[in-house]
Amino acid sequence: MSNISKPDSSLAEVVAEFLISLPQEERQRTQGKVYKFIHWIGLHRKANELSPLDIAGYAEQMSPSETKPVKSFLTYIHKRRLCETNLTVHIRVKKASRKATALAQQNSRSRATLTAEGYAKLESELTNLKRQRSDVTRELRRAAADKDFRENAPLTAAREHKSYLEGRIHELDSTLKSAVIMGKSQQTTKIKIGDTVILHDFSSGKQLHYTLVDPREANPVKGRISIASPVGKTLLGKEREQTIEVSAPAGTFSYCIEDIQRKSP
Repeated sequence: MSNISKPDSSLAEVVAEFLISLPQEERQRTQGKVYKFIHWIGLHRKANELSPLDIAGYAEQMSPSETKPVKSFLTYIHKRRLCETNLTVHIRVKKASRKATALAQQNSRSRATLTAEGYAKLESELTNLKRQRSDVTRELRRAAADKDFRENAPLTAAREHKSYLEGRIHELDSTLKSAVIMGKSQQTTKIKIGDTVILHDFSSGKQLHYTLVDPREANPVKGRISIASPVGKTLLGKEREQTIEVSAPAGTFSYCIEDIQRKSP
């Protein structure tokens, strides 16, 4: 299969090309972890839009087993000149202790605390993914009609996509069935989940807007950041006009909390 991706290609397009370039056994080990990564970053993000902060943010919550597949994908992007920066240097996963691993497993099974808006969006995503699954099933039937499976790139791509869809559908089903939707909250001046925080970035002078949400509701592209992310963890419990410092593999970043906004109950 010839390489057709360009710097402005979406990550969904690039990852399909990357996976097809791998030997079959390695592809099977890699696909789930790489699809998880690009879903977190944003399927429709452009390859040339990726930044060190994107990678550092994901690295904070990724498991050691994801390190090699994600690094391989980022190396592929860099070698193909789809991204000028070698982003692999921003993945530095700390070795998890047994206690931390057990806690992560417990959290993954815990109920999600979602905003009403976030719950509706996950429902919408689930509906859309189920529709896509039907489309991919039809693509598989068409691609399988070609009896030459050795060079059948469309069949391989359709299988990879369907594998990702099945995993994400299962994840969303489980989340929505056990989710708790946020209700009226106690009056407090401290930052909590569901709040929108306006920050002043000292390094760039820019104003940043972040809404703190459950990890399963996070969408960094839209400013919805996980309470488990470096910025999210630091902001929880803080108050207006405080200065915070966030440490990440890409460096240390300083912000001033200019305002805290929350929806009226």
